[in-house]
Amino acid sequence: MSGGEATEKPAPTSGGATHEPPEGASTTVTWNGVEYAATARWLVLRKEEKPTAEIFSVAYVGGSDRDRPVTFVFNGGPGASSAYLHVGAVGPQRIDVPGDGTMPAPPPRLVENEDSWLAFTDLVFVDPVGTGFSRMIEKEGTEGEASKDADPNAYFGTDRDLAAMSEFIGRWLSENGRWSSPVFLAGESYGGYRVGRLTRVLQESSGIGIAGSILISPALEFAGLAVGALGGGDYDVVPWVDVLPTMVLAAHHHGRSRAFAPGTPLAEVRRAAEEFATGDYAVFLTRGASMDVEERERVMVRLADLLGLALSFVTRMAGRVRVAPFTRELLRDEGKVIGRYDATVTTTDPFPDRDVFTGGDPTLTGIGPVFTAGVNRILRSEIGVDTDREYKLLNTDVVMNWKNDAASIYLQPIPGATDDFRYGMALNPHTRAFITHGRHDLQTPYFATDRLCNLMRLDPGTAERLTVHHFEGGHMFYAWTESRREFTAAIARFVTEAISR
Repeated sequence: MSGGEATEKPAPTSGGATHEPPEGASTTVTWNGVEYAATARWLVLRKEEKPTAEIFSVAYVGGSDRDRPVTFVFNGGPGASSAYLHVGAVGPQRIDVPGDGTMPAPPPRLVENEDSWLAFTDLVFVDPVGTGFSRMIEKEGTEGEASKDADPNAYFGTDRDLAAMSEFIGRWLSENGRWSSPVFLAGESYGGYRVGRLTRVLQESSGIGIAGSILISPALEFAGLAVGALGGGDYDVVPWVDVLPTMVLAAHHHGRSRAFAPGTPLAEVRRAAEEFATGDYAVFLTRGASMDVEERERVMVRLADLLGLALSFVTRMAGRVRVAPFTRELLRDEGKVIGRYDATVTTTDPFPDRDVFTGGDPTLTGIGPVFTAGVNRILRSEIGVDTDREYKLLNTDVVMNWKNDAASIYLQPIPGATDDFRYGMALNPHTRAFITHGRHDLQTPYFATDRLCNLMRLDPGTAERLTVHHFEGGHMFYAWTESRREFTAAIARFVTEAISR
């Protein structure tokens, strides 16, 4: 990709008589020998016809073909900008990474992304309110007097987020004359949850037909998410079952599992781990103290061997090894911690003498400066965005203030996305879906999605429209060169099939 001369900046999106967003920027770029318009701009959201928030996005559009597919891309959190997919996997430029899940030294080098999805779809990277350059609009009083500021958390909720993204997508299609384009959605992590629910909401509430939904490392149901993070108590079963196969794969990767001989094929390791998780281990978790002592000890020994941990440690954990202790204990004798987001990546344990490690995850926190520098360079230096706003890669304020808009009582959990996803697939018999995970991701384990898909009771026709395909690597498996290439090739086939009639 190479930047052309900056073109005239587009007119600000109309926000009504009382507000105009910052001026955006546009330039012509070349990717794989083809010119694309790269446009960064703010779109104003409204409530009761009053401007309430500015959504920032970057669109890459090729030529004048109004029928070309367009894919709206989100990341997760909630509170994450779209930069991870933008400069990590999907956009025309990406950060030059070693290719094994580790990150380069800052500042990063940008290279043309030979695996960009631009080959088969236009792209719109969307930053929800509070992320990237997207912000709430502060209210102003009359006669120059400031009124009470707008609620800074007004869009930080499950249903409010879906409504905002639906409004953005509909407005973007209208303002760009793209209602004849096949619409695809792609989201990672909480973005995958967002896409799962939008598969229904966009069609049902906004009249926007979906050609395809792409869920990347999705968190479909929060009740079973990542033991040690949001779930996995002494009285639960599902979270422990879901994460165990990934733990076993991590132990095998680092040569610590005692259950397999060196060189055992990954497929064999995975199959054995899944069978144990849903078999003897699930029975153990369900029966508790009612299980025969000898049978209980046999399960403990097998579990310890699979995980490559000391039997005394697994016994002390009562067979429920949380993610955080596992990431420290597996390679404790080497003074290393493995990543939650990519269990193949390690870093030195800075506090080996402490019982609790409270630092950031090496596969998430450590990549922050790399992605922040990469996306700022593209937006400010190459596309030409001129703003003094800080680009918020990952805003923890959003996470801390996120609400369940559907809750009727205080203890009602955030609703899952699986029911809306199933319903959305039923609404449109032409909608296709692609769900994928990295097999070394301890944060949103691949087996949780596999289990949910097996429980959806899909009819044969709907099941044929759903593809579940996992790759080697972690939460951001596209940091692995081979996985990124295979992923792009799979999505290219998926888009082609979805628009073929």
